[in-house]
Amino acid sequence: MHGEYKVPGGKLVVVDLEVADGRIADFHLAGDFFLEPDDALADIDAAVTGLPVEADVATIAAAVRAALPAGAQLLGFTPEAVGTAVRRALIVAPGWTEFDWEIIHEKAVSPAMNLALDEVLTTRVGDGRRTPTLRIWEWDASAVVIGSFQSLRNEVDPEGAARHGFDVVRRISGGGAMLMAAGSIITYSLYVPAELVAGMTFADSYAFLDDWVLHALRAVGIEATYQPLNDIASPKGKIGGAAQKRLANGGVLHHATLSYDMDGQVLTEVLRIGREKLSDKGTTSAAKRVDPLRSQTGMPRAEIIERMKETFTSLYGAKPGVISAEEYAEAEALVASKFATDAWLQRVP
Repeated sequence: MHGEYKVPGGKLVVVDLEVADGRIADFHLAGDFFLEPDDALADIDAAVTGLPVEADVATIAAAVRAALPAGAQLLGFTPEAVGTAVRRALIVAPGWTEFDWEIIHEKAVSPAMNLALDEVLTTRVGDGRRTPTLRIWEWDASAVVIGSFQSLRNEVDPEGAARHGFDVVRRISGGGAMLMAAGSIITYSLYVPAELVAGMTFADSYAFLDDWVLHALRAVGIEATYQPLNDIASPKGKIGGAAQKRLANGGVLHHATLSYDMDGQVLTEVLRIGREKLSDKGTTSAAKRVDPLRSQTGMPRAEIIERMKETFTSLYGAKPGVISAEEYAEAEALVASKFATDAWLQRVP
């Protein structure tokens, strides 16, 4: 069995193994990482060999960590990355390039329509009716998008939202509220089958699915990093955040919003951001939480998006795609029955 795991921001971890009598046998670790001392590689191989095939990532990582000699240095990977690669080998999880990818970047639509398209396209990927897809959003109006489980009244100041022209909508994924001013943010969604993230913890899948965008941001001069659980950041501050939703049919939605040109004062007037929430971000000012892409690159929003699409295409061989008339019609019906209704918006008052 063969498994691979590219550590987000790190190196490729490759494992080959056999299974005998319910246990891992003939295990070998490889990759483009760095490891000192050199013979620690044999220690890792020995630690994993003999583990039960049911061992989870934490168990495998603990065994690797316990076997390492004092002072061992792992550069570009971790014991957890070894565990993830092992789990992916045992599950026979495919990699990015084993799928045919499409990139969709179409006309601007309403906030509710963008959210409905997320559900429709994720469902279709889960059902096998659509190939895995990256979609870049365009907006015809500004919006506050709250997480599936957030309290509407606790998160949004309705007077501030109305004054600044922001619709208020609720998405199907969890996480926090996002202020999405039309033309001032970059939002993308990945619609993928669950097989792509098989063997990973939920937390690890976030970084895995956003690794490509770190490459894209670095290509335009931003020293982008991933900060658990779901933040994309640079040395100058937070850039954006991600959220996920996993459907029962095996479709996985992973979407992220990056700030291009954020007005911090508007943020504080529209969102009810308390001091306690900001305190764990290391700042007392909401305006300082997001450092826009424009200030770090000097590039037009459209150019940054093109560089993102180019990066994704070069990594995974994606081709341009479209949303079909049938998919648009299905999303329009979902807007009417769900995303534009008070029942959905106020599901958590």
